[in-house]
Amino acid sequence: MKFTLRLDISIIILFLSMSYCNAQETTEKAEPIFKDGESQIVNAFSDSKKWIRHDLWVETEFDTDGDQKLDRVHVDVTRPQQTESEGLKLPVIYETSPYYAGVAGDVEGVFWNVNVELGTAAEDRVHPEVKRRGQRPIISNSLIKNWVPRGFIIVHSSSPGTGLSQGAPTVGGDNESLAPKAVIDWLNGRAKAYTTPDGEDEVSAFWSTGKVGMTGTSYNGTLPLAAATTGVKGLEVIIPVAPNTSYYHYYRSNGLVRSPGGYLGEDIDVLYDYIHSGDETKRPFNNKTVRDTEMINGMDRLTGDYNEFWAGRDYLNDMKPMTAAMLMSHGFNDWNVMPEHSYRIYKAAKEKGLTTQIYYHQNGHGGPPPMDMMNRWFTKYLHGIDNGIEKEENHAHIVREDDAKSNPTVYKDFPNPKASNVTLYLNAGGHKAGGLSTIQNKSLKIERLVDDFNFSGKDLAVAESSKNRLLYLTPILKEDLHISGLANITISLNSSKSAANLSVWLVALPWEGGKITNDIITRGWADPQNYKSLTSSEPLEADKTYTLNFDLQPDDQIIKAGQQIGLMIFSSDKEFTLHPTPGTELSIHLANTKLTLPVVGGNEAYKKAVN
Repeated sequence: MKFTLRLDISIIILFLSMSYCNAQETTEKAEPIFKDGESQIVNAFSDSKKWIRHDLWVETEFDTDGDQKLDRVHVDVTRPQQTESEGLKLPVIYETSPYYAGVAGDVEGVFWNVNVELGTAAEDRVHPEVKRRGQRPIISNSLIKNWVPRGFIIVHSSSPGTGLSQGAPTVGGDNESLAPKAVIDWLNGRAKAYTTPDGEDEVSAFWSTGKVGMTGTSYNGTLPLAAATTGVKGLEVIIPVAPNTSYYHYYRSNGLVRSPGGYLGEDIDVLYDYIHSGDETKRPFNNKTVRDTEMINGMDRLTGDYNEFWAGRDYLNDMKPMTAAMLMSHGFNDWNVMPEHSYRIYKAAKEKGLTTQIYYHQNGHGGPPPMDMMNRWFTKYLHGIDNGIEKEENHAHIVREDDAKSNPTVYKDFPNPKASNVTLYLNAGGHKAGGLSTIQNKSLKIERLVDDFNFSGKDLAVAESSKNRLLYLTPILKEDLHISGLANITISLNSSKSAANLSVWLVALPWEGGKITNDIITRGWADPQNYKSLTSSEPLEADKTYTLNFDLQPDDQIIKAGQQIGLMIFSSDKEFTLHPTPGTELSIHLANTKLTLPVVGGNEAYKKAVN
């Protein structure tokens, strides 16, 4: 009898204990979880059916569509239900874009005609209209699956003059920096937002901690940098992926009109038409004010000179207020937004003393850092978890040629601090294959090439002999050679005409094809008319010799033993430059032309590789 009573009491106590524990579990509030310096997936945040999704309009400090009202930008929010039911506050990962509401289709005649003589105007082009798409309250679904379950709120916004955002697209104008600034100000309680584009019912970001990180790829990667250059408080970290950091460097190269890879004939006004998905009734004003006045008067397709218009769309000029930490990402074989875009900003951020690292892979356009790397950066700067990022001594993460993007090799920096310049001089024989040597032969005279855009760079590189290019080769490498940094070219030339294209490729031969890391090491382009200055060009005189010096695109590549490094000099580049009538003759003064290669290990490593 006593045994039965004791057993009954034990059962009752166990039941009450379990009930108490269950009650505790049900009343415990969901919170972010961290392990090894990274944010972990939280089950309570992972049911997408319970996420709260809504949209609103943030008021900016500008009016760019001419209606005498401050423009408002369209914003969407995706957050865990606990931000409503439990009063949970979380940090924000924010992406903004001009692309969310659709872009113009591929219409014949939309690009500028490149078959023109240098310095002459092309006929006007076709202007397509964008048919806006999308349905409220969702602007985009990007980022939400990876980051909401890990304890972040995701915010998107459409750039000014796109989607349901008011204003005008300016492609690098000030409003593209001030629009995300306004959103970040709202997330910190410093700006107003409304439930409709024209109403007065306000919306507050009561669920925001005020800490914001931004990321995105290409144009979407440009805008985090644009926001950061305002110095807005609350923007703690940016992770730009393949960002366009200067529209001059995107559409011009050392004074030359040069298209981005894959978009021959594109210019800044073409991109304007491509993204202009905003209010149809405001488009005529925007077109007249931005595209047909500011852009046409400023972009200057005749000379390619750097001017006030382009300077105003170069974020390097705006970096003084920037305080955000930055993890930069790019591909060394991105011939659309070329790797100089990331390197120039990374270099400037280091010089400012900002916490910054760079991730480079060997592929083309796009490609974010590995998820765990991004996680550490967002966790450190948005959740405040001390994971040591700011103390790391190695700042460069470079994916080697045969490795997966998720497995970069870590270096102290980029360029590799162990790299130093090796100067190579030209030896005669460029129509077939001349030599590259560390010894200068001052007795060498002139070799000539004839411009003809009908031959592609590849055609010229693989040709056994050609009058349309000059090619100079190192000896066959006996060992692998690691290049890291910016190759530089000094060219002394004459031109038979008053204007000429100048193209330079650094290639690895024999040409193998296949992988993107084969064949082309790096390249560069320049306008000989700008030999003295990017801001001023002058017609070339046939009897006058001009000396140009410019960097090729940044690179970090290991050239395999058994190959030769080739310097190829030619005129019009079929894939990138204007296509003037063939026949312009460039005379290259061999004795005064040289290539500088950034070689890991310097002259000693180079001599060992070629001897």
